[in-house]
Amino acid sequence: MSTVKPNNDSEAFNRVRIVLVDTTHPGNIGGAARAMKNMGLKQLYLVSPKDFPSDVAVWRAAGAADLLETAVVVETLDEAIGDCKLVVGTSARERRIPWPLLTPREFGDRAYAETQTHDVAVVFGREDRGLTNEELHKCNYHVHIPANPEYSALNLATAVQVLSYEFRMSALNAENGAPVHFDDWDQPPVDTNMVEAYYEHLQKTLERLGFLEPGNPRQTMTRIRRLYNRVRMDEMELNILRGMLTSVQNYIYHTDTKIQQLEENNAKESPKE
Repeated sequence: MSTVKPNNDSEAFNRVRIVLVDTTHPGNIGGAARAMKNMGLKQLYLVSPKDFPSDVAVWRAAGAADLLETAVVVETLDEAIGDCKLVVGTSARERRIPWPLLTPREFGDRAYAETQTHDVAVVFGREDRGLTNEELHKCNYHVHIPANPEYSALNLATAVQVLSYEFRMSALNAENGAPVHFDDWDQPPVDTNMVEAYYEHLQKTLERLGFLEPGNPRQTMTRIRRLYNRVRMDEMELNILRGMLTSVQNYIYHTDTKIQQLEENNAKESPKE
């Protein structure tokens, strides 16, 4: 019985970016590379790995050492995901503030659909504690692998294998005549760099308005991030929102200037004692 195989050199497979954050053991990097190559993925990004390059990583990668040679090593998560328009973070536990959550199968369908037009990043955290809340807040979705609750700790390479497999299965379904797609849109979604700049602009404006305490936004900005990440803004929508914030800032500036001038004039006109 013949099996239809997706073309491993297709744009969709080249647009999936596996991002490993602060990986401690180089063997896990090699194992992740092997899992990726099993499923036809090629883009490996490493954020501040503790030990890389490493002979241990090459040994664990077996026939996938070429992925280690082309791996992109960066210092921060923002560098790894900044130009991606969909970012999915892996999470093994429930959070205080819930985030839009995908199953591995839903992840495969969503990621495959979006790789038709832009890069997708899948972010994996540290072996012992996963991703921080701040890192997870940079993601559009979280994905949770429903492992045995009595022993749910997955090896990093195993987690990479599961999600890479689901992406491959979505690609196979598409080639077998059952393409997965979501509603078409008239504008491309914003990339992570653009939306991070918007959040910074928004926080400064809200602080200037007195809505947020400067330097202490508490959970408000986290919930605002969740709102916008759930909506998935496009580039035109973001530009409109940035323009609105700029107008607010200009209004505050001109109002403050007028008040300052009025106070100065009143001080000059006040009779001296």
